[in-house]
Amino acid sequence: MPPPKDVVKIAIQMVGAIPQLIELQQTKPLASVLKDVCDAWSLPNAEHYALQYADGRQTYITESNRRDIKNGSILRLTTSPDQEAERLYIGIQSKNVDVKTDSLKKLASLSQDITFAQEFISRNGLKQIYSIVEEGNDAGEMLAHTLKAFTELMEHDFVSWENLSTVFIKKIVSYVNMNAVDASIQQLSLSILENMVPTSRLLFELVKKEVTLDRLLTHLQATNAQLQLKAMALLIALLLSATDAERRDMMDYLREKNIRQFIHKNIIHSSEPLGDEMAHYLYVLQSVSLNLCEHRMKMSMDPYSQEQRDLLQSLRQAAFESESEVPAGTFSTERRRSLCAKEFRKLGFMNNSNPAEDLRRAPPGLLALDNMVYFSRNTPNAYSRFVLENSSREDKHECPFARSSIQLTLILCEILHIGEPCSETAQAFYPMFFGQDHFFEELFCICIQLVNKTWKEMRATQEDFDKVMQVVREQITRTLSLKPTSLELFKTRVNALNYSEILKLRQTERLHQEETLAVPVLELREKLKPELLALIRQQRLLHLCEGTLFRKISSRRRQDKLWYCRLSPNHKVLHYGDVEEGVQSPPIESLTEKIPVADMKMLLVGKECPHTKEKSSGKQNKDVLELAFSIVHDVEEYCLNFIAPTRYEFCLWTDGLNVLLGKEMTSERTQTDLDVLLSMELKLRLLDLENISIPDDPPPIPKPPSNLNFCYDFSHAEQ
Repeated sequence: MPPPKDVVKIAIQMVGAIPQLIELQQTKPLASVLKDVCDAWSLPNAEHYALQYADGRQTYITESNRRDIKNGSILRLTTSPDQEAERLYIGIQSKNVDVKTDSLKKLASLSQDITFAQEFISRNGLKQIYSIVEEGNDAGEMLAHTLKAFTELMEHDFVSWENLSTVFIKKIVSYVNMNAVDASIQQLSLSILENMVPTSRLLFELVKKEVTLDRLLTHLQATNAQLQLKAMALLIALLLSATDAERRDMMDYLREKNIRQFIHKNIIHSSEPLGDEMAHYLYVLQSVSLNLCEHRMKMSMDPYSQEQRDLLQSLRQAAFESESEVPAGTFSTERRRSLCAKEFRKLGFMNNSNPAEDLRRAPPGLLALDNMVYFSRNTPNAYSRFVLENSSREDKHECPFARSSIQLTLILCEILHIGEPCSETAQAFYPMFFGQDHFFEELFCICIQLVNKTWKEMRATQEDFDKVMQVVREQITRTLSLKPTSLELFKTRVNALNYSEILKLRQTERLHQEETLAVPVLELREKLKPELLALIRQQRLLHLCEGTLFRKISSRRRQDKLWYCRLSPNHKVLHYGDVEEGVQSPPIESLTEKIPVADMKMLLVGKECPHTKEKSSGKQNKDVLELAFSIVHDVEEYCLNFIAPTRYEFCLWTDGLNVLLGKEMTSERTQTDLDVLLSMELKLRLLDLENISIPDDPPPIPKPPSNLNFCYDFSHAEQ
C-alpha cells in the first residue's frame, strides 16, 4: 500500500551517528520534527539545529520549501541558519587570519542559501563585508572569498545596490583597474560592476567614469577566457544602460580601437570553442551596433533640408557627371529642371520631378539614402555601371536603382532585426559582422549588385519588381543561414545562388512537401499514422533519456549557472541537478534531484508558467515566453521550471513530457516530423506505381463465376 500523500520516507544523517530512517509527516510542524530527531540522538536545544539536503546545493529545509522533499531524500542535521550566521559573523571579524579565511570561505558557500542569507544580512553582516573591502588590508584568497560572499548575498535582492558606498564601489573599481591583482578577484569585481550598472543611472555613470573602455579592452585581450567573458559582460551592461547618444559615442570609440577585428580574430576564431555566454554577448554587441541605424531608418526625408538635398543631388551628379558639367547658363531654368527630372528617372526614382517623395516612407527613411550615397562614393565604378547599364535598356526591362535600393534597405533591416530590442537568450550572431567596420553599408553594396544580377537573370520588367525582391530576400536569407565568416565569402556564395538555383531549391522543397491527394493514398496515410506517431514518441523519450543542458535566467540579469535534466532509462524518474560550465553529459548518478514520473500532474507552457509570471517588468520577452515550460508535480504549488536553449529542444521536451503524462504531442515539430516520415513511407510504398495514375475509386469487383470447374484438379496429375 503506498504511503499517504503527506508522508515521505527519508534518511537523516549526522556526523558520528547512525543515520535515522523516518517517515516525515508534512503536516507536522518542522520544530516538532527537529525535536524528535534530536531526542533520538539525545541532543539538547533542538532549536539550535536545522535540516538541510546532504547532496547538491545543501539547501536548508524550511516550512516554505519542505514540500519539495521527495521519498528517498537524504537530509543532514546541522547547525541552524541563525546559529551559523552568528558564528560566521563573529568569525569574519577575527584577528586570527586562518579563522577569518575559513569563515569567509564558509560564508561564500552558505550565502547561496536564501534562509542563511536572510539571517546573516539581518545581523548587519554586509556592513562587515563592506569594511573588509573598504579597509583594503586583505588580499588574495581572503579577498576572493569576501567578494564571492558579497555577490551571493546580493543575488537574493534583500539589499539594494544603490545602498553601496562610493568608497566600496571605487575599491571594487580599483581591482579592475590594477594590473597586479589575481585574475579571480578581477573576475568577481567585473561581475559585481556588471550587476551594479543596470540598477540606477548614478551607478552607471560612476562605473562608466571609473572603468574606461580602454581598460575593458585590455581585459578583453587577456588570455584568461573567464576574465575575457566578465569584461565583455560589463561592456554589454554599459552599452545597454547608456542613452542613445552615449551608446553611439561608445561604439564610435570602440570602432576606432578596432574592437570588431580583435573579436573576429581572437574570440570568434580562437582555438577555444565559443561558449553560450560569449555567443550571447556577441549577439547583443552586434544588435546594439546595428540598432544605431534605427534613428536614420525611422527618419523621413525633409525636402527643405539643404544637407539631405545635397546628398540626393550627389547621386545624380555621380551617375551623370559629364552632363552635369554643362555650364549653368547654357540651359534655361525650365530646361535644366527637365534634364534633372530625366536623370532622376534614369536613377530609378518613382517621383522623378520630386525624388525626395520616394524617401518619405519610414522605414527605411534616410537609411536608404545613406546606403545609395555610400555605394556611389565607395564603389563608383559599380554604381556608374548599374545606372548606365539600365539607362540603355528598354523602359520595361530597366532595373530601377533608387526603388530597388529603398526596398533592399527595408529587406536588410527586417532580416537583421534593426530597431528590435535585444533578446535575453539569443546567440545568433553573424561572424562576418565582426570582420568589417561598415558592415551594413558593405552588405548593401553587395546586395544591390545582386538585385541587378537577379533582375537580368529573371528578364524582369517593372511589373515583376516585387517578385525580383522576393527572390533577392530568399538569396540573402539562405546565404546568411550558412553563417559565412567574411563578406567576401558571403558575396561568393550569394552570387552562386542564382535565380535558376533558387528555382531548383524551391522545386525540391515543393516535392518534399507535396502530398498525393488520391483517396486510396489518403487512406493509406491514416493507416500509417499510428505506427509513425509511436516512432516519434519513442524518439522523444530517447531524447529525454539523453538529457539537455538548461540555463538559469533570473528577472534581474542573465545567469551563468547551468543545470542538467534527463529521464531515467526505465522512463520512471526525471533526474536533474546543477552542473559546472563545460560539462556536456553528466552521469545520471551525479544528478541528485529527482521527480518520479508518477508524481507529475501537468505540463505548463509560455505565459502559464510561474517563472514567466514572476517578472514584474511588464515587458515579457517574447523569446523567453516561447521557450518556457514547467512541470507541476506532487502538489500544484510546486513546479520545476525550464527555459529551453532552443525552440527545437522546447518541442522535443514538451512532446516527451506529454508522452509521459499520457497526452497527445502538440508541438509544431511533431507535425513536421510526422509529415516527413509519412512522405518517405508513402514514397517507398508507392515506388512501383511511379507514373501510374491512382484512381479515386477502387476498380469494381467482378461478379463471381457461374461455376468453379476451372480449378485445376491435382488428383489427376498425381495419377
